Amino acid sequence: MKASGAALGGIAFGTTITAATSADRFLVDTKNLDGVGGGLRVVHDLDAIDVAVVEGDEADVEALGASYAADTRYSLDLPVDETPRVSDQSATDEPLYPYQWDKQVQDVPSAHEVTRGERTRVAIIDSGIGAGHPDLQHAVNHDLSRNFTDDDYGAPGPYGGYHGTHVAGIVAANDRNETGTVGTAPGTELVDCRVFSPGALASFADIVAAMVYSAEIDADAANLSIGAYPVERQALGEFYGKVLNRATTYANRRGTLLVVSAGNDGADLQHDGNLVSLPNEAANVMSISATGPIGFMWGDDGLRDAYTSPAFYTNYGTNAIDVSAPGGDADLSAIGTGVGWYYDLVLSTMAEVVETSDGKTTIEYDYGWAAGTSMAAPQVVGAAALVKSVAPDLNANDVRDRLQTTARDVGDKAYHGHGFLDPDAAVRY
Repeated sequence: MKASGAALGGIAFGTTITAATSADRFLVDTKNLDGVGGGLRVVHDLDAIDVAVVEGDEADVEALGASYAADTRYSLDLPVDETPRVSDQSATDEPLYPYQWDKQVQDVPSAHEVTRGERTRVAIIDSGIGAGHPDLQHAVNHDLSRNFTDDDYGAPGPYGGYHGTHVAGIVAANDRNETGTVGTAPGTELVDCRVFSPGALASFADIVAAMVYSAEIDADAANLSIGAYPVERQALGEFYGKVLNRATTYANRRGTLLVVSAGNDGADLQHDGNLVSLPNEAANVMSISATGPIGFMWGDDGLRDAYTSPAFYTNYGTNAIDVSAPGGDADLSAIGTGVGWYYDLVLSTMAEVVETSDGKTTIEYDYGWAAGTSMAAPQVVGAAALVKSVAPDLNANDVRDRLQTTARDVGDKAYHGHGFLDPDAAVRY
């Protein structure tokens, strides 16, 4: 089976984000308001956290007398190149597990002897899931999936790009269809919470709404492979932080574990002064850094860097990272030299909306490599689903504690927090 790849840079290393504030869309603190009127249109009514997302003139928002902030839309840099495909000489019916160093180092097949994540639910807050992918069509709940954007494409579907499908495959790719890749929790149910539109645009307000919705549908965990950094703690950062903390606290109380990528800026989040990384530095979330090898399947010389080595791009910081997990690494100097540098990235499912010769669109399904803390977070979400499957009475804090307690001690806590994710140990704890 051929596997097309994603590029180095941009979304291939997770989320590289630039932001622009909206002139007519606002988040309003409704804690002391009886309602929102005055010609404003309510986009998201988030009563559970006393927030409303509205559209209209800022003068009308200001007249409410409540604290507010302009919504922010984030753009993702999309890949400009393509990594080589899995060899066309490979048998088309062979599974791609041999390429999945990330699942091998976590001993995922051993964990599956205990559970595959049955009777659990995971929300994927991202660019949309290609639910028709052969490795995902068993998993996606179409009825619960939602489009939180203002486009008309609906959900599920990869309408904001391939990123969400890649994340979804890391969590739940089918392990019993004798093709493709293996997910950490292939028995879990996925809910597509799409917050990116075509052109890779997302709104902070839509992301918060998706977090609240994930809790309302009793998702056991929600994956957020997205983030914004640097954000100043004061001004907009202060208001955003307040709204985020309400949403994350609500999710935590409802039993939904929020797992967030730590970011790909190579930044020390512990010593960055008046800056904050959102949403991974919000309350009640797990913040995940990325690791990866250098030299996987390059030849007979073995690994130059271990699977648990911090990736060159990952954010870090004591008290800023909960656990590390496989996200992929790369030796940039090896590109174009003929070695399989891309094997050190994470292989997973891909889906892309393409235009046909007659002007219509169709969705193409494939497999490809990408790297980033975006790929590390869903490893943890999958492990959370496994834990919840064997211990359904655990709350979100309990699941988080078990993942932290059973993580392997592999060194520097600034990069690994409590350690390197070990799903097999977590389900046998």
